[in-house]
Amino acid sequence: MVGLALAAKLKNTAMRIALLEPNPPRFSLANIAYRVSALNLASEHLLQELNVWQTIQAERATAYDKMLVWEKDSFAKIEFDTKGSGIPHLGHIVENQIIQHSLWQRVATQQNVEIFNATAQHLGINESTAILTLTDGQMLAGKLVVGADGANSWLRQKANIPLIFRDYGQYALVCNVKTAEPHQHCARQIFAPDSILAFLPLHQENLCSIVWSIPPEQAKQLSCCEQTEFNKQLSIAFDNQLGLCEVQSERQAIPLTARYARNFAQPRIALIGDAAHTIHPLAGQGVNLGLQDALLLAQEIEKHFALGLDIGEYRNLRYYERTRKAEAVKMLIAMQGLKDLFAGNNPLKKLARGIGLSATNQFSLLKEQLIRQGLGI
Repeated sequence: MVGLALAAKLKNTAMRIALLEPNPPRFSLANIAYRVSALNLASEHLLQELNVWQTIQAERATAYDKMLVWEKDSFAKIEFDTKGSGIPHLGHIVENQIIQHSLWQRVATQQNVEIFNATAQHLGINESTAILTLTDGQMLAGKLVVGADGANSWLRQKANIPLIFRDYGQYALVCNVKTAEPHQHCARQIFAPDSILAFLPLHQENLCSIVWSIPPEQAKQLSCCEQTEFNKQLSIAFDNQLGLCEVQSERQAIPLTARYARNFAQPRIALIGDAAHTIHPLAGQGVNLGLQDALLLAQEIEKHFALGLDIGEYRNLRYYERTRKAEAVKMLIAMQGLKDLFAGNNPLKKLARGIGLSATNQFSLLKEQLIRQGLGI
């Protein structure tokens, strides 16, 4: 997704772009997918600039203008909305496949992009050039190789870039569910001592995508149990906020790990998106972080290319690396702090959380600042 965004952002440059995609994606947009992203306003603005936002909205993009966060068995609660803020909405929930499809359609028609249906097999770097040898025997030479190849990035490994990681000790169980009560375009999240459960509104008023962060054994049990048992446990975990929940898709459990590449750039190489960092999904900021990587790297490439400078020289990548590493660290610390804040069942800690959240909920200026930070504006 972020690699496509980078290529699309470079559409109006004279540079030639090679895009490696061994398995051209096949999209089935008639089916509602359960892997979704919560796009903030900054991401929406980028997608508008890339001329794909209108296509995304024409498919399925659900705006939400309210967010409710609370702690189970506690008075701790905070509510965010757009009233009186001048902000049209808090974001959109969009299926990943719809974002990918729209970007793929855009990039596939770009004159400066050539798509190779192969994977890289060997990486060679000299003072002025990076050379990739592909599995089909072809060789590609260029000034810069960008790794947008996910959390288990081949490029990051071949470039010997160290990785700092932390196992969250949780799995994210994701699926779509039908609810007895309409979601009313409100995103909801409940914290329990050992779990975090988010309900994200989809385009049908009684349909939500859920992300349930739970211990591994519980994830294994809930992935395989009968639907009626799953529905019961989910409804209880969600405090019956939307009535009885009924699963509508397959259930997938994904291990959660924080990753942070020691370097986001080095001579002839740059990393973006999950290749550079992964964070806990509790705030839904992963894809927004990655899209901002793509935006800044594209801006730096365009700037140096227009000046006739070498886009792959490390000195011309340092601003991107320094800026995006700082943002990633800030987000990693914030997510870990939020997760730790709600972990455990200590009565004093729980009381402090309740007082803190309730107090924050009363200060509209503070809440507006938190909203703007989350929206990337």
